Parts: sequence; structure tokens; C-alpha cells
Amino acid sequence: MSKVYFSYLFVQGCFLNHMACYDQPRCVEKKPEPSKSLMFCCCEGNLCNRNFTWEPAPTSPPTIDSELSLVFTDNQTCTEKVVLTLVVFFVTTIAVATIYWLYRRKRLAHFNQLPTIEPHPLPPPSPFLGLRPIQLLEIKARGRFGAVWKAQYKTDTVAVKIFPIQDKQSWVTEQEIFKLAHMDYDNILRYIGVEKRGDNLQAEFWLITAFHEKGSLCDFLKANIVTWVEMCRIAESMARGLMHLHEEIPTNKSDGYKPAVAHRDFKSKNVLLKSDLTACIADFGLALIFQPGKPCGDTHGQVGTRRYMAPEVLEGAINFSRDAFLRIDMYACGLVLWELASRCTAQEGPVPEYMLPFEEEVGQHPTLEDMQECVVQKKLRPIVKETWRKHTGLVALCDTMEECWDHDAEARLSASCVMERVALQARLLPRLSPLGSLPPGTDLNKEPTM
Repeated sequence: MSKVYFSYLFVQGCFLNHMACYDQPRCVEKKPEPSKSLMFCCCEGNLCNRNFTWEPAPTSPPTIDSELSLVFTDNQTCTEKVVLTLVVFFVTTIAVATIYWLYRRKRLAHFNQLPTIEPHPLPPPSPFLGLRPIQLLEIKARGRFGAVWKAQYKTDTVAVKIFPIQDKQSWVTEQEIFKLAHMDYDNILRYIGVEKRGDNLQAEFWLITAFHEKGSLCDFLKANIVTWVEMCRIAESMARGLMHLHEEIPTNKSDGYKPAVAHRDFKSKNVLLKSDLTACIADFGLALIFQPGKPCGDTHGQVGTRRYMAPEVLEGAINFSRDAFLRIDMYACGLVLWELASRCTAQEGPVPEYMLPFEEEVGQHPTLEDMQECVVQKKLRPIVKETWRKHTGLVALCDTMEECWDHDAEARLSASCVMERVALQARLLPRLSPLGSLPPGTDLNKEPTM
């Protein structure tokens, strides 16, 4: 069936110089399918465009080669699209997997670092504590790393130290110290177990230990004075606990190897008193373990309580060795001995009110700059009163504390030496006269005969 076309003239005229019109006597449109049904023709000559015709050029049928070429081109385009899609998919998958692997690696690295950051996997909680409720009774103290509660566990009274999530590392460090061999010791706070309470940001980390009603030595001295006998008992047991902490104990039949440990926050607040007035060392959140053949690692030296910081700590001039850290503890031990002596009834006259070390010089809330000026620049130490030196036992204790807080760290006494000196003075007690003086010619270095 033939198509019928109607034509309408839109524009007709003369071109001045159109290349397509040269040598064209007739106005003929030869396109097979004019776009949008618009036809155009031009010619050369007077009134040659009076008549115009459409004579479409004949179209030849497609050949087999052209059809195959078209099919091949279509298939090639499809294949390219599939390959491109697969490449993009695999590249995206590899990129996502790589990013996830890096994230996991970074997260695990962050989880396993030391400082604020865990050097070893968490010790598992005590198996029985998580199964039974612990009833918190009353809060007994608040510290830098959490609060200490008096609590009830079954029929026993225990202490629960609760660490917030931001102080989790201190909780981990305390566990590591308590779980060392030979740490079940009379003058070290007895460890019971741990628990994690809550999840995510509401998580709390509990450390359960023995409870001692008398509390810390600091709080006890605020409310009580001590006799010569009581002071010797406290001082000797405190030094014995510090000696055990500092001591490196080889493996034996009863227990494994115990490395030396530096407390790094030794003070009267971290010495607890048992009912018989013997002392035990507590609060190991900043403690440092010295494994043989291993460096101290990336350890921040200026830690602890400012008032009890040794001169080298205040100066930031610490030699990062085991002995250097142990001597820092001994400086603080000298200050605690001074606190004991200041509340002892063996001194002449009335016993003064309790004061913290350097409280008279820098007040109750000293800054780091205050302590640097006082201890490092002026080389001041707590005042040793002359009345203390009139008592034979106290004068020996004064010499001991002064040797503990010596400005030269290498000149300080060890914990074992302090313990032996105090023990000797305690054994000499039966021969002390009421005024605290020994009979003439008594050798203080000779063991007493009983």
C-alpha cells in the first residue's frame, strides 16, 4: 500500500551563495525520510525552484555482513558492560574488606596497648562472684579512680571498689598485680575477685577485696593518736608489705615467680589498718611490674599524688629503671613515717593535731608548681620537732625517715632496711625507761637478749 504525502510551502526564495545549489538545474529533495517531515531543495538558475520534487534515493537491503557486524557490536557492548560491572563489584568488595580489616586491627591495637590501655587480656572474673548478689551497704571513701563501698557478700563483709568505665585500665592493672604469684601476703590487701556490672557507657568495674573497718592510716591518724608500741607495729608491718611488693621472688615449690613491683602512689591513704593495727598495702592502680629483661615501656613518670612526689618526679628527671621507681616509693614511705611520728604519744608534751606532709608549707591543695618550689628548689621536708629527738626510739625513727626522703635518690633506704630498723626498735622497747631513754652504754645495733 503506497503512502500519500501532502506538501506545503513554508519558505521559498533565492540564496546568494550556497554550495549545495551549484550545478543543480532542478529543485529536488533526495533524502529517504526527511526529518520531522521537512524537506529542502535548492537549484541554480532563474526560477528553477518554481517546481520542486521529492525523489528519495533507493535503499539497498542490509547484507549478512552488516547484520553480523551489528550483532557483534551489540554483544561486545553487553560483554563490556558485564565485565565493567564485575570489576567495579570486586574492587568495591576488596576496598570494603581492606577498610574493615584495618579498622579491626586498629581497634585491637588500641585495646591491647598499655596506658591508659590493656597490656594483656583481661583476667577472667572470679567464677562464683558473678552468680551471687553483692549488697552495697555504705560508701567509705572516694578516690581518683572510683569509690570504695562496704558491702555484704553472703555472710562476709567485703570492700567493693567501683571503677567507672574511663578508669577501666586501673581496674585491669590492679587485677594484674593481685594475680601475681606470692601476692597472698599478710601485709598486702587480700584480693577476692572482680565483676563487671552493666554494659556500654553504663558499665562499672568492681574489685572485691577484704574489708578493714579501721580504714586507711590517714583517716585513722586524723581521729586517733598512737602509742610507741602501736606506732612500731604499724610502721614495721607497712614496711614489710612494701618490702614484699618490691621484692623479686623466684619460683619455688609453693608458688611461681614474682617480679618486683613499684607502687607509684604510696601514701597514708593507701595503707589500710587491720583490727590488730597491722598494716596492709592497697590501691595498685598505678603500679608497675618489672619483668626481667624487659624495659619499663612507654611509662609516664609523673604520676601519683603531688604531695608525695619525690624530687626527681617533680622535676621530670626519672631514670626509667626498676631501682629508680622503688626509690620513689621509699621517698613517700619517709613521709608516711613522719605522719606516724607526728601522732605518737612518745613525744614530749601534747600531741598536735594531724597534718598531711607539707600541709604547713603548701596547704591542703598544693599545685604541681607549689610542690616543685617547696621540694625541688627550696629542698624543704616536713618539720621534725626537737621534742621527737628526746625519745630514744623516736630519734631513730627520725633518722630513718630522713634517710628515706633524701634528695639523692640513690642514698635512700630500701624497704627491707626500714623494716629491720623499726623491728629492732620495737624489740628494744622492754628496756626503755618511762622517758624513752636507754641505760648508758646500750648498743642500738646489738640484738636484745630475751
